[in-house]
Amino acid sequence: MRRPLAAAGSAAFFVLAPGTVAVLVPWLLTGWRVEHPGTVWALLRVPGAVLATVSAIVLIAAFARFAMEGRGTPAPVAPTERLVVGGSYRYVRNPMYVAVLGLIVGQALLLGQPRLLWYALVVWLAVAAFVRWYEEPTLSQRFGAAYDTYRRAVPAWLPRRSAWDPGMDDDTG
Repeated sequence: MRRPLAAAGSAAFFVLAPGTVAVLVPWLLTGWRVEHPGTVWALLRVPGAVLATVSAIVLIAAFARFAMEGRGTPAPVAPTERLVVGGSYRYVRNPMYVAVLGLIVGQALLLGQPRLLWYALVVWLAVAAFVRWYEEPTLSQRFGAAYDTYRRAVPAWLPRRSAWDPGMDDDTG
């Protein structure tokens, strides 16, 4: 797939998938109203804003990497031509999902909305099931030994301490 087409497809999928899960649904659940303004939640607003901001940056960068490095999109209907292992993918296999969860949790802390923490748990359970029973087998079949090596070296959900070097066949980190 050509990079401009991959970029357009990634942008459309970005609005559709994470836009719905991490923006539209939280807004529908909360109206983005701050609850518990004078409680301990007030202490969590700044960390929540930082988490949401960093998560948004990681998410945007991961989507861009799919178009540029992988020459495809995150959408299953237009997958990448190449296995994406650069950028944040050197630390964690699922940076998009981790970033979406970070956005939801960040909003929960920023707004003092515990219901978003429950929503984040539901999203993680759904995403983890999708990754385990669809994505991982599909990537293993599509990219073979390269994906299997990557999967052994880079954790799915909690980032490595140091970036994985694709030229090294190790599982340290």
